[in-house]
Amino acid sequence: MPSLYIVATPIGNLEDLTLRAIRVLREVDLIAAEDTRVTRKLLSRYEIAGRLVSYHEHNSGRRLPELLKALTSGDVALVSDAGTPGVNDPGSELVSAAAAAGFPVIPLPGASAVTTALAVSGLPVGQFVYLGFLPRKRGERTRLLGPLTNERRTLLAFEAPHRLRGALKDILDTLGDRRIAVCRELTKLHEEVFRGTVAEALEHFGEPRGELTLVIEGGRGEPDDGADLEASARALLVQARADGALVKNAVARAVRETGLSRHTVYRLWLETKDQRMGAD
Repeated sequence: MPSLYIVATPIGNLEDLTLRAIRVLREVDLIAAEDTRVTRKLLSRYEIAGRLVSYHEHNSGRRLPELLKALTSGDVALVSDAGTPGVNDPGSELVSAAAAAGFPVIPLPGASAVTTALAVSGLPVGQFVYLGFLPRKRGERTRLLGPLTNERRTLLAFEAPHRLRGALKDILDTLGDRRIAVCRELTKLHEEVFRGTVAEALEHFGEPRGELTLVIEGGRGEPDDGADLEASARALLVQARADGALVKNAVARAVRETGLSRHTVYRLWLETKDQRMGAD
């Protein structure tokens, strides 16, 4: 019976295509590609003369029945522009439909921005939470990040270069100034892996170019120890207020030492002010 092959392609360096992927792409009857122009460049590099059709989010509704019909008479390979199909693209719909119709679905593993970034991040990656692309709007980003404040597993997300600084600011305000690895243009000529804190990343990146993968340190405390962390932050703020410290410096220090978000620490600062006024 014909099969659907899920073929991972390079995330940057074209030499990262596996030998098995090269063979399968040469043998299948049809290749469904996210962007035929990108895939044609890869096929040309390896002298593969496969028949190409486009399959992406804008034509998936129309193309899906055509691909299922094509499977009745021959093997089909599914590829994305980079990495493994089915992750953040409509490939998962084709996989589900093909499996439901009884066709074998065969994965060909290969390059992945997720595992590559985790491996090079220098952060604990025994367990991690994959967030996909962060929401474009700030409110949606903070709603996504807020419940993850006490998540102890490492977080991983994709981000566009023109939204990086906004995302970093929201991460700092919501999750606190924790460690982060910003992986840019992985496996490409201008590959860069920045390791530091979120605040340091904000200082480092002005207007970056290229694709970005963020690996963010998990929360430092247990889910139920928030009261203890707030108590520690409150004590730091009370002392800072007594010393006449500027609010900016006092909040920054409490964020750094407790791992609480800037939003939470600023709320505590206001509460300590109210308490002091009440005492007077």
